[in-house]
Amino acid sequence: MYDPVCKFLAESFATDFATWLLGTPITLTTLSPSELSLEPIRADTLILLQSEDIVLHVEFQTEPKVDIPFRMTDYRLRKYRRFPQKMVHQYVIYLKPSDSPLVQETCFILERTRHEFNVIRLWEQPTDVFLDTPGLLPFAILTQTTDKTDTLQQVAEKINQINDTRIQSNISASTSILAGLVLNKELIQRVLRSDIMRDSVIYQAIEEEARQKGLKEGLEQGLEQGLEQGLEQGLEQGRREIAINMLVDGLPIETISRLTGLTIEQVQVLESNMRENSST
Repeated sequence: MYDPVCKFLAESFATDFATWLLGTPITLTTLSPSELSLEPIRADTLILLQSEDIVLHVEFQTEPKVDIPFRMTDYRLRKYRRFPQKMVHQYVIYLKPSDSPLVQETCFILERTRHEFNVIRLWEQPTDVFLDTPGLLPFAILTQTTDKTDTLQQVAEKINQINDTRIQSNISASTSILAGLVLNKELIQRVLRSDIMRDSVIYQAIEEEARQKGLKEGLEQGLEQGLEQGLEQGLEQGRREIAINMLVDGLPIETISRLTGLTIEQVQVLESNMRENSST
């Protein structure tokens, strides 16, 4: 859920991200990961933006992973192969506080190979920077704030001041999702207006995903129940047919019940039906 939101924000507010990370409001366009692919690439976490001279590579992570340094090196070499003339800036941005030493790693070393990249731990970043830029507002709650509820309220006020309703709804929905990393759902719903979010492409995408997931789970559950019922019905029919054959052979009802698992009453009904059929 968090990867698509971060990717949407970085691509939709690329200039805001360039100002934050590069220190200058460069106009950046989306670069498709497929342009770098020599083999399947993790496009779900990879955000690539480019200008004529620069490639900005950003990865958001909720949890530290041991393979991040190697991946950053791998991506850097792919970019060099595709764009040897461009300056590349790489950032790994951790969303949730962690004591893991992995969030401190900024370098990959293999024998004589060494590659460095930038790491940002959001919980160490000053909050004010994120309150002044629309594209960064959803991340403010994850920064170095001592009062997350108050920060969320400040973000809500900033969102209400946005004149463009489409941007307003997208920022609100993105804030709601990212705030879920550190605040409970009830508090978020009290502070952020749900009516604004409903027009957001992010909100609609999540609703659609949930709907599709619900349909899929319902179908799978129905199929599973159908298989179970069919199997049970088949077993029941098989037991009845065996019981009928035993009745024809003259076995006692109690014995048939014990061997087939049918109740004595069920066997008696089968016997009664046999007699009725034979008399007609």
